[in-house]
Amino acid sequence: MKEVFRDTETRMKQAVDHFRNELKQVRTGRASIALLDGVTIDYFGTQTPLNQVANLSVADATLIVAQPFDPSQIGAIEKAIIQGDLGLNPSNDGRVIRIPVPPLTEERRKEMVKRAHDMAEHARNSVRQARRHGNDGIKALEQEKEIGQDDERRGHDEIHKLHDHYIGEIGNTLESKEAQVLET
Repeated sequence: MKEVFRDTETRMKQAVDHFRNELKQVRTGRASIALLDGVTIDYFGTQTPLNQVANLSVADATLIVAQPFDPSQIGAIEKAIIQGDLGLNPSNDGRVIRIPVPPLTEERRKEMVKRAHDMAEHARNSVRQARRHGNDGIKALEQEKEIGQDDERRGHDEIHKLHDHYIGEIGNTLESKEAQVLET
């Protein structure tokens, strides 16, 4: 039964961690290298993360600078940033790509919050699936007579507590991100 709990908690924790990583890509109005984490470049036929083909830095609160290790890839990097659907318009001088991070409009902020809510719902669904998987595991143990009905009931209660804990973490993380996005 402990193995079922461990497996269930691991699945739930992975769902929350994935959600937090996805949220890093939601703009808050400040320049951050994390905005570009999901951007990949077709580097000689292989999809490669941007941070592996260029040196990224934040010049100030509204500008990200990308200096490609291979200057011949500037066009591909620019194209990938534009296709990343981040609302960023990079420009280059032949050596360096400057990526201005425009201030968010109220409409764009609401769009970002909506996107964050969608990500949160996806994470909640993953936690619910982990709960269902855990409950099925406990039920199977009871049916195989490895545990009694009382232990089954306690197991379901324990899994429900884990579920509530991780759903709460998702809610708190979403609230925090929403406040960051909506602050002016």
